[in-house]
Amino acid sequence: MRIQSEFVEGFGALAELGPAVSVFGSARTRPGTPFYEMGTEVARRLVESGYAVITGGGPGAMEAANKGALEAGGASVGLGIELPFEQGLNEFVNLGVNFRYFFARKTMFVKYAQGFIVLPGGFGTLDELFEAVTLVQTQKVTSFPIVLMGREYWGGLFDWLRGTVLQTGTVSAKDIDLLHLTDDVDEAVRLVIAADEQVAPKRPE
Repeated sequence: MRIQSEFVEGFGALAELGPAVSVFGSARTRPGTPFYEMGTEVARRLVESGYAVITGGGPGAMEAANKGALEAGGASVGLGIELPFEQGLNEFVNLGVNFRYFFARKTMFVKYAQGFIVLPGGFGTLDELFEAVTLVQTQKVTSFPIVLMGREYWGGLFDWLRGTVLQTGTVSAKDIDLLHLTDDVDEAVRLVIAADEQVAPKRPE
């Protein structure tokens, strides 16, 4: 019953959200660092372009994105997770939902997003990134853009995918093309908007 209640609560809280983008990144990103500022700015630009911003609601890069969204006057969503070492939702969340189960929380990230923007992060961020790619690749969700921000940080991952993984034949070049890499906030937002405009006419009212 607890699992069911988490889905019901999440669907209820986010039902009227409107177009949104999920932003992921490390909880360890410190305020004032380039990646933190990047998160704040991309969220601000997303709100200015008509999107709500969804994060995991924690500190670091998540806080940065919530901060940018809130300061821009937009919906700043935090989907928290109950963990023994987490602090709870950050102060910049104006619509928060807490979860015990990762899979219920992940459903909300995907269901209500028109795109994913991925800032530098660790295992949790990688988990969210590759689950999103898998869902798009297998057509379990409507195709949406997955934008990785930070060329220096993510460049090695792209080199590995295009080298070892592609040459081994375990993915196709088309699979890798599902991912976009940039340092430019405006480009990241343009990628989201362009992809959203392609699927918007097909989206149920």
